[in-house]
Amino acid sequence: MKKLPRISESEWLVMRVLWSKGEATANEVVEELAGRTKWNPRTVKTLITRLSGKGAVKYKKEGRMYRYYPAVGQADCVRMERKSFVRRVYGGTTKPMLAAFIEDADLSPQDISELKKILERKGKE
Repeated sequence: MKKLPRISESEWLVMRVLWSKGEATANEVVEELAGRTKWNPRTVKTLITRLSGKGAVKYKKEGRMYRYYPAVGQADCVRMERKSFVRRVYGGTTKPMLAAFIEDADLSPQDISELKKILERKGKE
């Protein structure tokens, strides 16, 4: 697997738009983020340029416009961020992180049952 780029918090917002749409022009990304951020269009375009430079986004030229699309998968990037978080915050140990999340979560009986099934499957691996 190729090395995944580090994506900043702001860049994640842009990537989520591209992942959900599949592809979009810069103006379409600006429109999608308009209700969620107070960024001006230039900020969004700068983020897209940065993501392109990192290899997270590719583009194809259509006349005078560029259509951008993700070059990396969302699941892969989420996995990388999760591992990075565990390393940084919990010293690479998963158990204390899971325990903390479970203690803080409002879990329904169905949620608890699903988590038990996941742990049982993991125990058989």
